[in-house]
Amino acid sequence: MMFPIRTEIIPSEGIVDRVRAHVPLTTALTVTCLPHHGIERTMRAAVQLGLLGYSVIPHIAARSLPGRSELTGILRDCDVAGIGEVFVIGGDRKQPAGPYGSALPVLEDIAQYTGGRMRVGIAGYPEGHPLVGPVDLLDALLEKQHLASNVVTQMCFSAPKILDFAALLRREGVQLPVWAGVAGAVPRTKLVSLATQIGVGSSLKFLSRKGPLARKLLSGDRYSPQSLVAGLESQPGNIAGIHLYSFNNLDPAPGGPDQATTSAALQSALIRGAARDN
Repeated sequence: MMFPIRTEIIPSEGIVDRVRAHVPLTTALTVTCLPHHGIERTMRAAVQLGLLGYSVIPHIAARSLPGRSELTGILRDCDVAGIGEVFVIGGDRKQPAGPYGSALPVLEDIAQYTGGRMRVGIAGYPEGHPLVGPVDLLDALLEKQHLASNVVTQMCFSAPKILDFAALLRREGVQLPVWAGVAGAVPRTKLVSLATQIGVGSSLKFLSRKGPLARKLLSGDRYSPQSLVAGLESQPGNIAGIHLYSFNNLDPAPGGPDQATTSAALQSALIRGAARDN
């Protein structure tokens, strides 16, 4: 089987032009929200891409929202750009910028403002969360699921952990589709530095371990998720799709076709390791 794939981009300078140059309109995109960028940068890129015709899912970090009026402005912008889904997280900001201390009240307000029309993804943590206990994480998912459309896992490097997490949610009553957060093919050094920058350094603890898993993952200079994706595909029905962290590594392979002509071509390059290092 072949999973549907969403490709996550970072709203860095010039990213919209790079997406236009290298990413076909059939590719579903998500636009992350970094604490040092702010939501404005995420929404600017998401709206531009939405108006170009891409299917876009912007990330909204609750603790970075200055107020309810900003949230309604975001939802109006989404409507203008044809954006029908957002991804809501609590966010890493230590002090909330406004009234939202967690994702739940944002979900409630989105449901109220849009009459339930806006689809919303929420976060799941197969390897746990450094600041929240496992029982509290599960309780939060159960509390939010009636307002959400899917769960997207934090970046993970183990198919069994992702599958176990999906099975746990089912046992405990969370029935939402689960999208697996997977790092795309990227040079090893870039994976470490960028993953730390975007707040998923804790997911890379395997790098410091001596063992067969680390050696397998880091054989050669480039990490590739091909074996991880194959492991997820071995148990169809548990995972709805792949949320692919591209690290903005979007160029087609050197010597390959001029600008990936299909969504599958780009995604295949990201998974197999053919995408060029930038």
